[in-house]
Amino acid sequence: MTAPGTPSADDGERLVASASLQESGTAFVWDVLEFGRPARAFVLRFQGALRAYVNRCLHVPTEMDWQPGEFLDSDKRFIICSIHGASYEPADGRCVGGPCGRGRLTAIRVVERAGEVYWYPSRDIRPPRPAGPAPASSATSPP
Repeated sequence: MTAPGTPSADDGERLVASASLQESGTAFVWDVLEFGRPARAFVLRFQGALRAYVNRCLHVPTEMDWQPGEFLDSDKRFIICSIHGASYEPADGRCVGGPCGRGRLTAIRVVERAGEVYWYPSRDIRPPRPAGPAPASSATSPP
């Protein structure tokens, strides 16, 4: 039984198998809605823990990965914006250099459970709307 207030797989959105996220390796990138607008997010493993953020630089709102899923600098110490060189501390998303000011990346809560990684939507960051069939027309068809 899960303790009150502890996220469970039931209320999270499955992302990826835990084994696919290697230490300081390629991140998993997925689509989200931030304040109702399409955005991308990423999760990576850093110092043994999962870290997830909206994929948007604070300096100019652009995606940061220099290759798909590649966010860390060559020393694997910082998340780097490939466009402007802003650097962020992976552990908390805090700007540590470059044109990103004193801000932080927007964090997304993730949990690793039973070999799977789950993310938990918030008030501001939600899953994209599912693509579904077009709404049915209210007009009737001729016989």
